[in-house]
Amino acid sequence: MGGRPRGAEVLAAAERATNAAGMFARVSARLRHVVPHDAAVWAATDPETGLITAPMVVEGLGDRERCAEYWESELLDENVLPFRDLAMAQVPAAGLRAVTGDLPARSARYRRLLQRQGVHDELRGVVRAGGRSWAVVSLFRTGGRAFGQDEVDLVASLSRPLATRLRRLARPSWLEPLPDAPGPGLIVFDQYGAATSINDEAREHLACLPHGPSIPSALGVRMPIWIVGTALQARAIAKGRDRGGARTRIRTTQGRWLVCHASALTGPGGRPGPIALVLEPASAGDLAVLVAEAYELTPRELQVAQEIARGLPTGEIAARLVISPHTVRDHIKAIFEKTAVSSRGELVGRLFAEHYWPRARN
Repeated sequence: MGGRPRGAEVLAAAERATNAAGMFARVSARLRHVVPHDAAVWAATDPETGLITAPMVVEGLGDRERCAEYWESELLDENVLPFRDLAMAQVPAAGLRAVTGDLPARSARYRRLLQRQGVHDELRGVVRAGGRSWAVVSLFRTGGRAFGQDEVDLVASLSRPLATRLRRLARPSWLEPLPDAPGPGLIVFDQYGAATSINDEAREHLACLPHGPSIPSALGVRMPIWIVGTALQARAIAKGRDRGGARTRIRTTQGRWLVCHASALTGPGGRPGPIALVLEPASAGDLAVLVAEAYELTPRELQVAQEIARGLPTGEIAARLVISPHTVRDHIKAIFEKTAVSSRGELVGRLFAEHYWPRARN
């Protein structure tokens, strides 16, 4: 078939973006021409845990506070096409009506939310590369036409190139130390998901988070959807609906990285207790995998880079990793090329200092 591929303009729009939020907006606008949709949700995900993080772009949905219900259903209900399953599927996109045999009410998400909003069909996709999810997308149609297989295939074909672009956008642009960050912030959620307690440090961290969907709380502060989603994940784990950890990383408007992690507490007699959520500055170790993914380092190259950061010479790195000094030198050469540095000192600054003290782009 001649002519330009249908997704070419979408990818060109992604390449012109200078940050993730801008990429989501540009891609969604171009995608609307080839995969018509009435509403969309684009959300970045933590590449280690798959949990949603900043930024999130919501288009065409009137009540953004319903986002919390959407993610609560995603994590706690019996649903068709949960993102965690789609992230591991051979094809990282699917249409709800197609996979349910035109019976979307088989999905709790559709019964609970989408049907009431007049949604006819939902096309979901996971933006992934190297086995890691960098974003998720939901496209919605409110008319009577379902998404076709050719449209699903197109969204699936965009998954890897869009993930590659997101990885590159995670790289720092310049170094600028920031003021000292507050200590660990603590937020307590009751068993129904309502925020009931908060310390001053958490309030300071919340004030620095990017703009996005949020819900009101009785504490006088709005809870960003990324915070709510992490607490919901802790509930899902406690209920046996998921495994792993309730943990995500969020970049603040200052450019600082925060780690958000939550766990379910146990009450008297083993009864379910509240959810404790901690929000604190990320350490260099917290960002190791994120940094490696941003520069497309292999697991072994990341190990070598970490040993360099510890100041070890080539011979000691070889002994610690049980590889030859020649192999270590090959890895160092590859790392230098990928990170565009020419010395070990530059490498440490690029991979660790710059990511720990990055300045955000406006």
